[in-house]
Parts: sequence; C-alpha cells; structure tokens
Amino acid sequence: MESNITARKAVEFKKGLQSGMSICIGYLPVALTFGLIAKTTGLTLSETVLMSLLVFAGAAQYISLSLLAAGTGTFEIVLTTFIVNIRHFLMSASLNEKASGDSVFGKMFYAFGITDETFSVAATREEPVTVWYMLGLVFISYASWVINSGIGFLMGAGLPQVLQDSMSIALYAMFAGLLVPSMKKSRKVVFLAVLAACFNSTFMLGKLMPTGWAIVAATLLSAVLVEWIEIMGRKRKVNQAEN
Repeated sequence: MESNITARKAVEFKKGLQSGMSICIGYLPVALTFGLIAKTTGLTLSETVLMSLLVFAGAAQYISLSLLAAGTGTFEIVLTTFIVNIRHFLMSASLNEKASGDSVFGKMFYAFGITDETFSVAATREEPVTVWYMLGLVFISYASWVINSGIGFLMGAGLPQVLQDSMSIALYAMFAGLLVPSMKKSRKVVFLAVLAACFNSTFMLGKLMPTGWAIVAATLLSAVLVEWIEIMGRKRKVNQAEN
C-alpha cells in the first residue's frame, strides 16, 4: 500500500516536471536578461541570485531594478512590489479550489512558487492539482529562474545590445503561449484579456498612474467588469425563464 502511494507521488511529480518544461524554457531568456540588467544596475552576483531566490517574480524584480537605478527608497520598492504582486491573492484563492484535496501544509509548501505561469499551467490542468504535481511544476520553474539569473549576471554586458533587447520579447511569447489555449476554451478569458489590455494601455498612455498601479487597476477593473456582466447575464436568463 505504501509503495503504491510513493509510486503515485513520483508519477505526479514527474507530470509536474513535464508540465513545467515549457515554463523552464520560457524563463531562460527572461532570467538571463534579468541577470544582465542586474549587473548593469550595480547588484552583485550574490544579490542578484538572492533576489531571484527570495522574490521569484519576474515583473516585480524588473521593476525593483528600475527603482534601484532611480535611487528609490526601500519602503517604496517594497510597497510597489506588493502592489504588483497583489494579484497572487486572487490566483491562490482560485487554485485553492482546484487543489481542495490537498492538506493546508502542502498548499503552504508550494504556495511560494505560484507565479503567473505556474498558475496558468496548474489552473488549466484537467486533472486535480496535487501537492506532488505542484512541487514538480514549481521546482523546475524555480530552478530555471534562479540558475539562469546567475548565468545572466556572469555573462555581463558583453553581449551586443541588440541581442540583449531582443531577449525580452520571449516574455510576451511565453505569456501568449499560455494564454491562447485558455482563450480558445472560454470567451470569458478573451474578454478579460482584452479589457485588461485596454485599461492598462489607457492608464499608461494617458499617464494617469504609475506602472504598478496601472497593472493592478487594469486587472481589478477588468475582473470586476467581466464578473458583473456574467452575473447580469445569468440574472437575465433566470428572469426570462421565470417569465
């Protein structure tokens, strides 16, 4: 009996590794670029790797580098990082429903590794999410991000500038690769993505608020609006059925 449980855990962990392979590859150029920029910003190798180890959030780390370069204070950096990552509360709450069979300790153990990409992969999995699946998914993604951050730093600024700039394009390609399958399955995801993009573009182009606030506001507004439209649609159907 115990051997069967161990075997199932191993299988789930392996599935997590396999699911995370695309994230691992996608993180490669983005983490390398982060390492390169971290060096030009003035961070040491240990500081660069430690940030990836403790933060593990691409957008927050990139924003932190720009704030450090601008001489921003510690409190402002921490607050901005919190605002940018506040969406993780929503992602964790959503994933909690899909992983309802897991223990609280197990969820706490892999919660640190929930990013936009790991959440997207786990949330779109048709099978139930388990602790060992998440550990495999998080492990390979986390290892790729941390290791390649260090490698990027060691590479330094020796690469041609055009190549350094082009590597950031992989971030958008990775998000597109994760988003498109979900958009094909649900119109709600399409509306949510389009609305969030429109709101964020409006806030940024109109210079109505800083980048961090623009992302948070666009996410919250689009989520609330899509949910409101869906609720009103359900109410309309109920009223039509009653009449």
